[in-house]
Formats: sequence, C-alpha cells, structure tokens
Amino acid sequence: MTREIAVVAFAQTDHRRSTEESSEVEMLMPVLHEVLEQTGLKTSDIGFTCSGSSDYLAGRAFSFTLALDGVGAWPPISESHVEMDGAWALYEAWTKLLTGDADTALVYSYGKCSPGSVRDVLTRQLDPYYVAPLWPDAVALAALQAQALIDAGETDEPALAAVGARSGTDAAANPHAQRRGPVPQGDYVVRPLRTGDCPPVGDGAAAVILAAGERARELCERPAWIRGIDHRIEAHSLGVRDLTDSPSARLAAEKAGAFERPLDTAELHAPFSSQEVVLRKALRLGDGVRVNPSGGALAANPVMAAGLVRIGEAAARIHRGASDRALAHATSGPCLQQNLVAVLEGDPR
Repeated sequence: MTREIAVVAFAQTDHRRSTEESSEVEMLMPVLHEVLEQTGLKTSDIGFTCSGSSDYLAGRAFSFTLALDGVGAWPPISESHVEMDGAWALYEAWTKLLTGDADTALVYSYGKCSPGSVRDVLTRQLDPYYVAPLWPDAVALAALQAQALIDAGETDEPALAAVGARSGTDAAANPHAQRRGPVPQGDYVVRPLRTGDCPPVGDGAAAVILAAGERARELCERPAWIRGIDHRIEAHSLGVRDLTDSPSARLAAEKAGAFERPLDTAELHAPFSSQEVVLRKALRLGDGVRVNPSGGALAANPVMAAGLVRIGEAAARIHRGASDRALAHATSGPCLQQNLVAVLEGDPR
C-alpha cells in the first residue's frame, strides 16, 4: 500500500428493538453529526462518502437515496453506495483513499429490522431456484451449522451458552448495546439454538471517518491504522460447504496480515454463538485475544450496520489506548457466507 489509511472517528446509535417513531434519516442524522464533531470536520470537508444498507429491509427501491438527506448532498458530493453491510462500504472508501483521489471519507450504514420479519426478508439472499422456495430462515440455517459443530465434536450446548453469557456480561459496559447484562439462555428457537444463542432484532446505525497519512494524525490523537483488509466468499450452495469451518474468513485474515503478529483484540461479527466457535478456529484466535469486548452481535445486531460497528468498536479501543493491534470481522449471507477481515494498529506508545 502506498498510503496509510486510518479510522479516525466512530459513532453509533443506541441500538433499540424498535425506532418506529423515526425514519432512517432521523435515526442516522445524530450519528453523522457526532462523527463529524469528533474530528471538527464539516460535510464540505469530506472527500468521499460511501454508505451500506438494504432496500429489502426498507421495502422500497433505491431507499438509500433518501438517507442522503441526512448527509447533505448539495452542493454536490462524491458519493457511492453498496447493497451490503457498511464494512464493505468502508472497503470501497479505503480503496478510494488509496488512489489519492481523496484524503478523507465518511462511511455510514443503517438498518431497521423492526418494520417486518427480518427472518423472512433474509431468505431472499438464498439460491432462488433450490433453497429460497423452501423458506429456510437465518435462524434455521444457523441451527444447522450449530448442529454440525456439535456432531463434529467442536462444541456443545453448554459451551454455546457460555458464549452468550460472556457477551451479555461484556455488553453491560456498552451503553449502545440493545441487550445488556446477564441474558437467560431461554427456550429453543430452533434446536440446538436457544434465545441466548441468537441475536436480538433491532434498529441501528453507525458511521466512521477515514483519513490518509498526516491528515489522520491531525484529526485524531491516536489513529487506528488499517494495516490490511480483505474479503472473500464461500460457495453460494450450502450443500457443497463444510459448515464447521470458514475457509473464506481464514483466507481474508491471511491476506489482511492477521497472522503476521499477535493480536490483542478481535471484534467478530458472529450473530449466533455457534458462529463464534467457527470464527475462533478459522482466525486462529487463542486465549490471549480479547474477543468481542463490546458484547458483539449477540448484544446488538442492526442488519447492514453490525459489521461496520465491529470495525468501529475495534478502532475505538485503539483510539483510547485499550488495544494496540486488533482484528475486526464482518459477515454477510447465511452461515458466514461472505467474510471481511481488517487489521487495525495504533502508533507505538
């Protein structure tokens, strides 16, 4: 890489079960104002803007254009959008800054899951000929993955319960989390997954600012430098995959340089407790790595924003000196189908 790019600011909403009293724009605007205030920048100072969201959640085509009212698209701005989690919008912004076409970028994403059944909506990302007509939802598919892990001897139900319990305990210190403190394991949602193994349904938004080189040091006392970032994808057909492993996450981590030096923190986008088991193995995370100190996606899982939140949470720990080298992971699709890994580092102290 010819330019150093860093996350210099991060903001997010208080994630809630429902924000029916506000639109996407009204939910997003305070976050955009906050992230700009952290750096002292104005919208006119931003060289590139990129967003991530899903028209399927909003129920209308080109819904992301309405969110631009919260950014301010006049005078004209350089803007792009991905129909993906905001982590992939960050990847696009990162490449834009690497070209030298801009020195700063605003990345934001949002999702409102409360208006409809997100479990039904997510079936639309499945193979339209053989799988989608059967309407297997995200929880049912995650349960298949969890059962495969149990059958392979990789985990068991008490171990999965421990993941959920740890996430709840860590989330108690996170004022933005939707689910905080001890969470009862609860009844089965789809066996072997219980309530505590599954993410809450909720609404939320997040935003980060990227900056290049010395501009990053001007805007942030301790920038979170993106030392590597990569994303990979598994086969679309679930039947040809080994659901107990994630080769795409492992390859993305390798290409991002995650295995070159020890990590101290990992923010994993694991909406189900069983997926943390898969990711820990694929990403070679030992006991010395603090996993999801924010509580992770089990504490708050705003669809299309949860992956960007993982990058933001990892960067925020570097900003405040709680971490020196962190891994951030984002996923999309059923059973960890698509995976993005970023490695963030702070300047030596």
